[in-house]
Amino acid sequence: MKTWITKSGYKIIRILFGRSNVFFVTNGEKNILVDTSPYYMWKILEIRLKKLNVLNIDYLILTHSHADHSQNAYRIKEKYKSEVFIHKEEASYLTSGDNLLPDGTTSISRFIMNFGIKNIYSRFKNRPCQYDFIVDSKFDLTKFGFNAFILHTPGHSSGSMSVIVDNEIALVGDAMFGVFKGSIFPPFAYDIKLMISSWKRLLDTDCSYYLPSHGSANSRSLVLREYEKKSLLTI
Repeated sequence: MKTWITKSGYKIIRILFGRSNVFFVTNGEKNILVDTSPYYMWKILEIRLKKLNVLNIDYLILTHSHADHSQNAYRIKEKYKSEVFIHKEEASYLTSGDNLLPDGTTSISRFIMNFGIKNIYSRFKNRPCQYDFIVDSKFDLTKFGFNAFILHTPGHSSGSMSVIVDNEIALVGDAMFGVFKGSIFPPFAYDIKLMISSWKRLLDTDCSYYLPSHGSANSRSLVLREYEKKSLLTI
C-alpha cells in the first residue's frame, strides 16, 4: 500500500492498486475513502481497511458512478455509516443502480464497447446507494476538517470529479490514466474535448502529482506535456 504525505501532514494511502485503485485520505481524526472498487474486490478492500485499523470512514467520495468505482458504495455506507458525495449529473445512477458506460476513444476500445461490454453491462444493475451531498462545479471540504476540495472534471463521464488534497495531490478518478507509459489518455470517455479541458482545470491547481484510478501516479510535467499535445483537439 503506497502512501503519500502532503506538506500539512495529510496521508493518502492507495489501499487497492491495479484493476481499480481505491484511496484512503486521513487528517488523523477524520477519514475519506475515494471510490470503492467493483463487487468482486470487496473482501480484499475489507482486509486492507482492517489492516490499517480503520474503524470509521466519515466520507465516501465517488469520482463517478461507473461500476468499477461505485459498486461497493452501499457496503461502505452501511458498514461505516459514511456520508456519500456524488456529482449531480450522476446522482440518479447511484440511487437507481443503473449502469453508465462511456464510449471508446480508440478503434480497439470502441470495438470492445460496441460489441462486447455494453451488451453485457446493459443486463445488470448495481446495488443502489443513497447519497448525502451533491457536488456541482466545486465543493469545499474545509468545513469537514480537510484542506481539500472536490472539482468537477468531466469528460470520461458527465459527472466525473477529482479530489484536490492540500493543493498538492489530486485524486483524479478516470479523468486520466496511469497505465500506458508516457500517456495519460484514457481508453474510454464520453467527451474527449471536455476531458482534455478538465486536464487544464487540474493543471490550474498547484498539484504536483495526479493519482488516477487505474495505474500509477502521473507527474505534473507529464500531464502538462499531454495537455499541450492534445489541446488542439479542443479547438
